[in-house]
Amino acid sequence: MGKKKVKAVLRLNIEAGKATPGYPIGPALGQHQVNIMEFCRSYNEQTESQAGLVIPAEITIFEDRTFTFITKTPPTSDLIKKALGIEKGSPKPPREEVGQLSREQALAIAKTKLPDVNATDLEAAVRMVEGTARSMGVKVGN
Repeated sequence: MGKKKVKAVLRLNIEAGKATPGYPIGPALGQHQVNIMEFCRSYNEQTESQAGLVIPAEITIFEDRTFTFITKTPPTSDLIKKALGIEKGSPKPPREEVGQLSREQALAIAKTKLPDVNATDLEAAVRMVEGTARSMGVKVGN
């Protein structure tokens, strides 16, 4: 049996354990005639332990309407909000600050994100996390 031909690659941000056939999953998969319920069931099984976080999924759809998917790490901004216990970032960064991210918290988030970020080492990943925090109006430092 030969290699399957890829028809499309979709990237969706879905809350862990809460995939439903509605928007945005239904329309995205429906246009490629993929079994939406099958995707929702397998995504929910794979992510139920991470409830409360948004877990991006990269779905590869093949010509025969089958699919595979891999999950990524949650967005950096979500991890920062969770670490600081805030609802959302500042409406006017950097003038209004909504919290302070310690070096240890930035390091922990960078370790979580390391498999998915475009960084060669942990220090570069920490700087990326700190940059995201600053853009959200979060003070970075000790």
